[in-house]
Amino acid sequence: MTWIYYFSLFWTLAAAILPPKYRSLGLPLIVAGVVLPWLIILTAKLVGWRLVRTTSARKNAILATTTREEEAYHEKERVLPKSEDADWVEVEKNPAGTAPNGGQAPDDWDGIVGFLHPFCNAGGGGERVLWAAIKATQKCWPKAICVIYTGDHDAAKSTILERVSQRFNIHLHPPKVIFLYLQTRHWVLSSTWPHFTLLGQSLGSLIMAYDAFSLLVPDIFIDTMGYSFTLSLSKRLFPKIPTGAYVHYPTISTDMLDSLHAEAGKGVNAGTGKGFRGFVKRQYWHAYASLYRSSGGDVDVVMTNSSWTQAHIQALWGAKRTKRRKPHSVEVVFPPVAVEKLEQAIDLEGPKAIPREIVLLYVAQFRPEKNHDLILRAFARMLRQEIKGAKLVLVGSVRDDDDSKKVYALRLLVHDLKIENNVEFACDASWPEVLEWLQKSWIGVNGMWNEHFGIGVVEYQAAGLICVVNDSGGPRADIVVDFDGGPTGYHASTESEYATRFAEALSMSEEATIEMRKRARASSKRFTEETFAMKWVEQLGKLIDIQQAASK
Repeated sequence: MTWIYYFSLFWTLAAAILPPKYRSLGLPLIVAGVVLPWLIILTAKLVGWRLVRTTSARKNAILATTTREEEAYHEKERVLPKSEDADWVEVEKNPAGTAPNGGQAPDDWDGIVGFLHPFCNAGGGGERVLWAAIKATQKCWPKAICVIYTGDHDAAKSTILERVSQRFNIHLHPPKVIFLYLQTRHWVLSSTWPHFTLLGQSLGSLIMAYDAFSLLVPDIFIDTMGYSFTLSLSKRLFPKIPTGAYVHYPTISTDMLDSLHAEAGKGVNAGTGKGFRGFVKRQYWHAYASLYRSSGGDVDVVMTNSSWTQAHIQALWGAKRTKRRKPHSVEVVFPPVAVEKLEQAIDLEGPKAIPREIVLLYVAQFRPEKNHDLILRAFARMLRQEIKGAKLVLVGSVRDDDDSKKVYALRLLVHDLKIENNVEFACDASWPEVLEWLQKSWIGVNGMWNEHFGIGVVEYQAAGLICVVNDSGGPRADIVVDFDGGPTGYHASTESEYATRFAEALSMSEEATIEMRKRARASSKRFTEETFAMKWVEQLGKLIDIQQAASK
């Protein structure tokens, strides 16, 4: 409770320096300074106690519903045994997993894990992590109930689970999955906060979290979208409920703060710290970073998707977590990637291997931070100086009007660079179309500065492409690294570096090319769904241990 000490000290000093005519107010102010922080803490606990009481009926209803659905599910499977999910059969036959420390996993744990993921039906990489985490939870703790707090009111439970099955090939056990629908998701949209967006969205997440707790107070609360302020709120309301965070990227980072300086800036905010407005922005970002540091200190178990994210989270949250005596270190849990499926679909050698074309493939949404402009300029430079006849294919989704405008601007740039015959746009391509490009392309490109992980880069490797990625973030630190005694791709930062690396990748001998493709595919096995599941179970087991110790 360090903040109570400093608050009381500040209040006491303020009372001590009052002018003489107000000196009689000094003692009441000192008493208020000591009492007020404790009153705030007590009020939060009382609110939490009331939430537990008011949601207990819904909790009992959920338990009863899952019991009925479980019975109906097994009755259906008794009549139609072929429809049973193979993974769930394995759980039923041998529900006890093996704990990471060598002991027996507490498979009989039957608590409720609450996942805050208000956009769970979006179908992106973050959602793959969510559903893979729930699948791993179900396989190790089949009696546990997974509750997802979502704002996707337009999708019923069956619709969401069907999409999960089709989009990610992840089959969940329906009776143990519960969706609770939030009414306040709009508070975390950037459009709701046109100014001071970072702070506004974080404050909005508190409103959304209170909405979630008003629906149900879980036994374990996990944020899987980066709303760390909600974990602080949970700790204030329910001190004994363990909290976990899976962090895809820090809301603010030291790199972001550094990027404001004109001389060293990179990224979409590069150089915006100049002048008076820049000064205000710097002060605002540093103040927000202080709040963000404090929120991270309340999380019991922290997972990050890459070592780059881990380093930034440790730099931001580490001191607070140490001060608050959090025993578990920040752990890297790589996102699950469908590596095996790409390996099965794409042969690197043999009669079934599709001949590679001189195609550079960039799979990324059409957003400013993806740096398509840099890649187009580098590609144009390579065509002028080195290899003729190459083709650059830009694959990405167009979600809104801003994305459409970005594509239009890129098409204008292609025209200005006079490379219209060598560039193809594949907007909103289906997975079969993407798979076809992965099969026949030569190079996989990543242009984003400080990409927090890079699932697309892992997919390049699994598909056997030669990777040319930005010399930063997760692609540099975790993915395109030396493996089995040799490189798995190239790094670049500037237009000239990219052009040179493109040319080098296309000019390697056939033997060197196939060896690099094999190393890259072997390296991609570090990011399989199975590896993710093992790490997730290890971290969730820590939260269950905390919950069981607190409930004794």
